[in-house]
Amino acid sequence: QVQLVESGGGLVQAGGSLRLSCAASGRTFSTYAMGWFRQAPGKEREFIAGISRYGLRTYYADSVKGRFTISRDNAKNMATLQMNTLKPEDTAVYYCAAAWDAWDFYYSDSRRYDSWGQGTQVTVSS
Repeated sequence: QVQLVESGGGLVQAGGSLRLSCAASGRTFSTYAMGWFRQAPGKEREFIAGISRYGLRTYYADSVKGRFTISRDNAKNMATLQMNTLKPEDTAVYYCAAAWDAWDFYYSDSRRYDSWGQGTQVTVSS
């Protein structure tokens, strides 16, 4: 498994931007598809974005499409989530996750993911 550490969360006003980073340990980062999930208080964890192991394929939840961008740098063992035009309903704990993958695909099902970070809080004020 790979170890993941998120950073970049914080408090931002509605309409603002944040960039989340996910640092991965190990030398096999490029064998993992990556995903970002979030969980708001009282709600289930939801998928928001996924990227294939080589970054050729991305997929977004409808709630963030056009506002969030997922990317990765395999040379730096890093995945990022650029979040623009933030809304109060984006307030949640954000998690990055890794799914070992033999193909170049993305996954939206949380059960597919092997490793999870500890989460980083994002709060959007109105």
